[in-house]
Amino acid sequence: MHGWLGSWRLWRRTIEELGKEFRTYALDFWGFGEAGDQGEDFSVDNFVLLVNQFMDRLGIVKAPLVGHSMGGTVSLTAAIRYPEKVVKVIVIGSPIVGTSLNPLLRLAGYRGWIGLAETAPFLFDTFMTGLKGSLRVASYGLAKDGKALGNMFASDLSKLTVGPFFESISTLRDTDLRPRVGELKMPILGIYGKKDRIVNPNQAQVLKEHAPSSKIAMFNDSGHFPMLDEYSRFHETVRDFLNNG
Repeated sequence: MHGWLGSWRLWRRTIEELGKEFRTYALDFWGFGEAGDQGEDFSVDNFVLLVNQFMDRLGIVKAPLVGHSMGGTVSLTAAIRYPEKVVKVIVIGSPIVGTSLNPLLRLAGYRGWIGLAETAPFLFDTFMTGLKGSLRVASYGLAKDGKALGNMFASDLSKLTVGPFFESISTLRDTDLRPRVGELKMPILGIYGKKDRIVNPNQAQVLKEHAPSSKIAMFNDSGHFPMLDEYSRFHETVRDFLNNG
């Protein structure tokens, strides 16, 4: 599961690598990527329901869940809500507490932006145009392959509308899994990049504190996208956890 502003395309290389050994699925949350702007609820809670429906529709009785950033928060929440369906969870650069988000992302989560953007859609269009250009430049500081990341951002942002953009980050900002993540009995792996500028990497310690049996893999040479920055180690780490836990 992808993060905010992302889509299944982030997992292309991972699908190719892990697909040699596992049957893999990558879904887009409502309003992101190729999922389309369906419905009016783009909250983290509704994305959890989407995961449950996705598994039911495809006849997936049980499976490991792997999520990046917001997708990892969705994965943990799905495991809390549907523990009988989740055998393992891997989170990558995921906020356990929404306040760990970069200050600019927390600002984007201000609920008042939705009403303003809906009242003056031209402002949102202008904002998104500027954001695309800014992210193309910023991508070089967010991942080693900044060009590839910038191209992904540009493609995925072109499909975003007001609801998915603001409501998803707003509900993610308000998330706090600390009271319940300790309930999880299945194996959990947290992968975090020490150079992450999007989600504070101290979330690795928060996960370990509140889910003591979880395992942590800190990628010292990665930012928010270990699957891009250290892809060989990333895939070896994920494969080993899926096989051995």
